[in-house]
Amino acid sequence: MDPQRIRIHTEKEYDVVIGKNLLQKSGELISEVVAPCRIAIVSDSNVAPLYLEKVERSLQNAGFETNAFIFPAGEKSKNIQTLSDILEFLGEIPLTRTDCVVALGGGVTGDMAGFAAGCYLRGIRYIQIPTTFLASVDSSVGGKTAVNLGAGKNLAGLFLQPEIVICDIDTFDTLTDEIFADGTAEAIKTAILGSKEMFSVFETENIQEKLPEIIGFCVAKKGEIVTADEKESGLRRLLNLGHTIGHAIEKCSQYTISHGHAVAIGTAIITRCADKMGWTQEHLTERIIQVLTKNGLPTTTSFTAEELCNAALADKKRKGNHITLIIPQTIGHCTTIDIEVNELKDIITKGLES
Repeated sequence: MDPQRIRIHTEKEYDVVIGKNLLQKSGELISEVVAPCRIAIVSDSNVAPLYLEKVERSLQNAGFETNAFIFPAGEKSKNIQTLSDILEFLGEIPLTRTDCVVALGGGVTGDMAGFAAGCYLRGIRYIQIPTTFLASVDSSVGGKTAVNLGAGKNLAGLFLQPEIVICDIDTFDTLTDEIFADGTAEAIKTAILGSKEMFSVFETENIQEKLPEIIGFCVAKKGEIVTADEKESGLRRLLNLGHTIGHAIEKCSQYTISHGHAVAIGTAIITRCADKMGWTQEHLTERIIQVLTKNGLPTTTSFTAEELCNAALADKKRKGNHITLIIPQTIGHCTTIDIEVNELKDIITKGLES
């Protein structure tokens, strides 16, 4: 089967290529958009032993020179110090303005490699090769890059669109069930935003057999939203369904709860509250919680409303004394509401109560 190609029509357009056996073709695909140059591959200690050699070989066969930077895997590495280490590495190679960075790994790798590329020499090109379900349907598309600060998640970052995204579904074969479920959470979120039909796939079918369709749907939907609102001034905020509370859960857990699991809980909490407040057009709680549970995702947390509220108030979506929440109204349609920060604790409390 030929790979899917989905065009993202941001200010700088690029393709997302989705298929099987793509890592060994990565050099060929990259050479379509980048002339042979020096490439710094950024990866982590889990992914590099699995895939780095295959990608380097493909790049070298296509005429590229390669250097690799490997950092310890995990959200705890997504910080200013790791970013600094990557930047120093790029300078030591040295990379020039005509060279390129490749992010080989999950969302943490993509965020940090993209942020480094955007900072180094005031911006050089970069390429995303996501190796997780989560990164494939979410962070590899749309140009957001960031690191965490002590005060909260993704508080330092920039927008930088990649030259190409290469999503090899074969890399999912090495994911644990828990890590795979992180991607499922984001894909379910996207279905809640934009498709009753896709949501029903998660309710009734084995999603392992539908991965190309699911990834294609998520990439196309995100691409549509990002094209309309590249810098998140309006419509793109819808992609944050479940994220304000989800990010708070991540922070409260000191990032021991993964992003996808936290977003699943955040989505369940905001849906429970929305039903109770009359913000939904149909009762959604039972249906959304059932689909999350069916796909191996949590819907509750032991953190208190006060703990979550305090963490959420550092969220980057806060504007002065207001914060924006994304509310599911029906399956396939969500809206935004702006609340005062002093209302947030009560909203979370309602969402925590069964």
